[in-house]
Amino acid sequence: MFHARRSGRFLSALVGGALVLSGCGIGESGSAASKPVSSGARSITYAYEQEFHSYNNNTAAENATRNAGPLQRVLTGFWFYGENGEITADRDFGRYVKTSDDPLTVEYTINPKAVWSDGTPIDCDDVLLWWGFKSGKIKGFSTSGTTGVEDTELPACEKGGRSFSLVYDKPFADWIAGGPGATELLPAHVVARQGGLSEDEFIAAIKARDARKLERAIKFFNDGWVSEVSLPPAELIPSSGPYKLSKMDTGQSLTFVANDRWWGTPAATPTVIERFITLDEQAQALHNREVQIIEPQPGPGVLKDLERIEGVRVNVADQYTYEHLDFNVDSSPFRDRRLRQAFAKCVPRQLIVDSLIKPVIPDAKPLEIRNVAPFQANAAAVIAASGGAGVYAKQDIEGARALVARAGKTGVQVKIGYQTPNPRRTVEVQLIIDACNKAGFEVVDKGSDDFFGTVMPANGYDVALFAWSASSLVSGWSSTYTTPKKCDSENKGNNNGCYSSARVDRLIRKLNATVELDAQIPIIGAIEKQLWADVATIPLFQHSTLSAWDESIRNVVPNPAQSTITWNMDRWSLN
Repeated sequence: MFHARRSGRFLSALVGGALVLSGCGIGESGSAASKPVSSGARSITYAYEQEFHSYNNNTAAENATRNAGPLQRVLTGFWFYGENGEITADRDFGRYVKTSDDPLTVEYTINPKAVWSDGTPIDCDDVLLWWGFKSGKIKGFSTSGTTGVEDTELPACEKGGRSFSLVYDKPFADWIAGGPGATELLPAHVVARQGGLSEDEFIAAIKARDARKLERAIKFFNDGWVSEVSLPPAELIPSSGPYKLSKMDTGQSLTFVANDRWWGTPAATPTVIERFITLDEQAQALHNREVQIIEPQPGPGVLKDLERIEGVRVNVADQYTYEHLDFNVDSSPFRDRRLRQAFAKCVPRQLIVDSLIKPVIPDAKPLEIRNVAPFQANAAAVIAASGGAGVYAKQDIEGARALVARAGKTGVQVKIGYQTPNPRRTVEVQLIIDACNKAGFEVVDKGSDDFFGTVMPANGYDVALFAWSASSLVSGWSSTYTTPKKCDSENKGNNNGCYSSARVDRLIRKLNATVELDAQIPIIGAIEKQLWADVATIPLFQHSTLSAWDESIRNVVPNPAQSTITWNMDRWSLN
């Protein structure tokens, strides 16, 4: 997920599966300033709209699909989002099994062959680093979410050990994705060294939760892996998967090469290249065979363009990602709920869907709920339990104008932020401007090319337009609506606008402890009902995924979850 496809398990991230920010938009074909893939090359090139930014996608600032997608087969773990987005155990990495329900206990064993690409064994040191940032129990670590792990004891794991258990103090519905999954386990030996600590000192400090001793290490964890111009030195970014990061050419591409220390099935293709190509140029780039795989956002123009390209397979499918407006309730006019209500009434949700989505997905409708996708089996039941969008189901300009006037804020300026370039979102914003200015707002387009990088983390917007890239895990969106400890980039997790509701907090805790699927429905319904009552966010529409690839490439399998099409890129091969 940043798109926000946010890369965290709702990418931004879940415990095993947080929401991830996703930055998709519709694309029409155009020219692409890139060099063609050479004939007979022993490499495969795919396109992505945003530039890779960090080897660590687990922090609140970097939890996005621009990072999580490329890292799927670089940083492996006990599980990943496999075919159809299903939680899939990674048997190459290790094994895990639930051994007790009371207390809930899950035992994990790392493959004894597992090593980082620098030769360092993957072991309990790395697990303790993961628990240190993921549990939220050590001050200073930035994390996109703690759900589930915050309810576990410190693993009884010693230096060099390969086995450990997670023992929960309450039931956890998504325990199957509770341990470290793909992209989550990071090299503790690198963090310790950069923190000026021996591995023994580092592990002792983690066990003691000694934030002062860990201060330099935490700073490196939070910021040291960010790639502003080029990749960090190779010794700082070892791989635990079939590929390792090789080089990044700013504004152009990210190159992966096969990891010769990988202990599993070798990568089918020696080199894979991610090209940074905007959505409106991807179809043309595929037509020119400058790239061989693309995932542009669906649109009638780009779909027609792709269907005309000879030798290309085109796929349109359901996706867990959804588009929404996220209010900044911490430091904007939308602290006033009446203005949030007015904005929800004036946003032309039906017109947005009719104009931009229905030409590709004829039966598309505005979303009534946020946290269950329309294609999921429990969607209708959750809508019934929540009451759906209620008074916000239909646009009401007069009602919106009355609320703005009652608040004494006629003419109030509203800054809409989003990641550019993004043709579809630019159109969405213009439709919102046309409608909501009639209701007494002065809406201003504040799209920027570093919205996810600097504007959103600093809450420099009034309302944000983006998408969450999610999964079927109920715990995935917990950090998106849970009251943050503090409204800053370190503590707010995926709750970018710093929404707070004691009732929603209680319901989320109850939901995450509810294992029975049918029993989850009324709880999710109650959460959705409260989110509408508070107008925490405005859901717009469910994304579909559009992908296309050269028929000469085998084993390309689109994925509806936040892992993106790269989930199995080590199996991609040339005919």
